[in-house]
Amino acid sequence: MLRAFGLLLACQLLGEVLVRLAGWPVPGPVMGLILLVAGLGLAARLGKVAPETVTASELGRTSSALIAALGILFVPAGAGVVQHFGQIAAHGAAIAVALVVSTILTLTVTAAVFVAVRRAMDRGEE
Repeated sequence: MLRAFGLLLACQLLGEVLVRLAGWPVPGPVMGLILLVAGLGLAARLGKVAPETVTASELGRTSSALIAALGILFVPAGAGVVQHFGQIAAHGAAIAVALVVSTILTLTVTAAVFVAVRRAMDRGEE
């Protein structure tokens, strides 16, 4: 489990470094996940992996354990909300408007991108 956790952290670190060096507008953890998937795919294609390497099932067990403990990571955020409750109450209406507008904007852009990609895929099939 420790090797799998180390591999997950190493991939996240490599993703962060790669994104920062290249200046890409992608979150480092997402790039780390892409690197992890690419590495697992390469290992599967090669077929033979050294015995000391991390297996996919070991990564799965480690990931499941991390997800099970995910709730603990929300405790600092909750404490921050309680600590700054006065500011949140003072600016509550502006925060609510920002949340609603950004949600609507995100859904609209997502739907527009989906429709555009679908149309492009339909044209490619013809």
